[in-house]
Amino acid sequence: MNWNKLEQIEQLVDIDMQSHIAPVVIFKHSTRCSISSAALNRIEKNWNNSEMELIKPFYVDLLKFRTTSNAIATHYEVEHQSPQILVIKNGKCIYNTSHSGINYDELKNIIIN
Repeated sequence: MNWNKLEQIEQLVDIDMQSHIAPVVIFKHSTRCSISSAALNRIEKNWNNSEMELIKPFYVDLLKFRTTSNAIATHYEVEHQSPQILVIKNGKCIYNTSHSGINYDELKNIIIN
């Protein structure tokens, strides 16, 4: 799995554009939180590149890039949580969940269906 870094608020415009071609995944991660690390590990361990070959995953370190993390919540009209995963399609957040709700199989079902 190859994460794309999401560090700048301006990247959200590119993500919106890309999401018209294929869904985009955004993972908001707190590097100081064991729950966030466990959720990240679950996604990375189960990620299947052949199933998700068209999906571009983005990773934001919300401690280093808090302003960007907050902008994600505002831009996609979701409550900020950590850890949190969002699926963006056609410029809109079609799915988001956090903590123990972060599950690769559910994510795959949302993206593929």
